[in-house]
Amino acid sequence: MAKLSVLALLAIAQGYFVTVQPRKEECFHEYVKNNDKINMMYEVAEGGFLDINVKVINAKNQVIYNKERETSGKMLFTADMQGPIRFCFNNKISTVTHKVVMFSIDVTEAAEAGEEDEDETHSKLETMMGDLASQMTTVKHEQEYMEVRERIHRAINENTNSRVVLWAFFESLVLIAMTVGQVYYLKRFFEVRRVV
Repeated sequence: MAKLSVLALLAIAQGYFVTVQPRKEECFHEYVKNNDKINMMYEVAEGGFLDINVKVINAKNQVIYNKERETSGKMLFTADMQGPIRFCFNNKISTVTHKVVMFSIDVTEAAEAGEEDEDETHSKLETMMGDLASQMTTVKHEQEYMEVRERIHRAINENTNSRVVLWAFFESLVLIAMTVGQVYYLKRFFEVRRVV
């Protein structure tokens, strides 16, 4: 019985990458029970100005989270009813560029009512294990977030480096051309012309 309750406290983590096309919306559903804790984290990995519209809708079609032009974000809430929750990413602000969004949804199941009769020591241990599992999931998400940020910054650095190399090559060509032109001009300037 104690093992079952420990398993109920552990978070179910799901992480995804999704490409949202211009002027489109992508929605994902997660079925939750009453009093489940839902933790969502998202980050726009690439595309345009790295912004997207995010909306979370509960089972009664009520909007419980709505942000526009967000680059990244986190939200934590407790489900007030049983049913599907929709997580929607909207790219209608972009007309040309697609967006790649990394997001994760963690659902921590609520403890069952019959578990209150268990021994106090077991429940403290289970609570501590649940907290530890939640903190480990948070650390995992932070690592994924840092990995995405590192990938974005690496792409920016590589792009900048290639532009610097092209500019240096162009400057070298201009310098060589000016040197050849000056040598030719000076040679023609000091050339002795004979009058016949």
